[in-house]
This record gives sequence, structure tokens and C-alpha cells, in this order.
Amino acid sequence: MQSKYKTKEEYRSMFKTFRKGEANEVHISILKCVSIYIERNLEKLKSNEYIGIYWPLEGEVDLRPLKENLNIRLALPSVSSDGNISYHPWLDRPLSKDYYGIPAPIYEKNLEAKAISLLLIPSLSIDQRGVRLGYGGGFFDRLRSQSNWKEIMALAILPQSCISKAPLPKDPWDIPLDGWINEYGEHLCNKKK
Repeated sequence: MQSKYKTKEEYRSMFKTFRKGEANEVHISILKCVSIYIERNLEKLKSNEYIGIYWPLEGEVDLRPLKENLNIRLALPSVSSDGNISYHPWLDRPLSKDYYGIPAPIYEKNLEAKAISLLLIPSLSIDQRGVRLGYGGGFFDRLRSQSNWKEIMALAILPQSCISKAPLPKDPWDIPLDGWINEYGEHLCNKKK
């Protein structure tokens, strides 16, 4: 499918507009689908593993209610001044702001990849190949370029309106995700193990 959009910036602008048009009910439905996905896959999680979520920016689906609604261990990312992401356990202690001013448990220990069983990643868009369009910082691609992090199931969280029918532009450093969860449930691009 040919698209009139050519660059990542043009796609970002388009999908930000799509996302702004979504009703709150869509975000609530997505949160329910995420909860269902996690509950259905709980047996795959070891008791000492975490699910990596994110602190929502404007327009992103808010996954923070998972902390209260499900009996699971959650981790939040923080970004350092060198642009690298690390995940930390999200406990009941106060959060601090990371380098970009996003609340994170930066004073908790850094979690190794083997401590995370699932990454739920915010996205502006994703295509059928799993190519994710983020904000352009490359934080998640840098993290997932490490072989131990690349093996972790990673799903985009976004509304159906932001699933691109056309292939998104892909740079050599872009690492496709395993799929997505939207208001209709999950879609896996390529199943793992």
C-alpha cells in the first residue's frame, strides 16, 4: 500500500493526531485487554519476574492501574543522560524524575533482562511487521539491541487507529516488536517459543 507520508516525522504527526482523536473509552478498553492478556499468561510468569510498563505521556494509554488491579510485579523504565533505559521495580516508595522529567523509581536497583518477562511499550504506531514508531529517541531500540533484552516479549500498547496498514519507515537500528495490544485484544506478529 502506497502512502502519501514519507518520513518518520510525517508519520509521527499523523499518528499523534489520530491518537488525540481517541475517546477515553478506547483507552479503558485497551487497559482491559492488557489485563486480560496478562491474566491469561500469568502461568508463564515466574514469581520473581516483572512486567515492564511505562509512565504515560500525554495521549498514551495509562497502564498504572495494573499495579492496583492485578497481583503482579511491575517495573518502570528510567532514561539516563546518555539516552539509555534501565528498568527498576515499582514499589510503594515515592518516585523521582529521570533525566527527561518522567517519574521513575530511579533509586531502586536496576533490573537485569532475566528479571523481566514482558515489556509493554508505548507507541505512536506499529505496522503489520512489528515496526514501531516512537518519538524518535531510540531508547527502546537501544535497549532491545542487547541480545538479552531482545529475547523478552515486547508488545506495543496503542489504539487500533494507530495500527499502520502501510509499512512504516524502518532504519537499520529499528528492532520490530512481537506485536501489539489495542482495544480489540492482542495481535502477535511472530510468536516466540
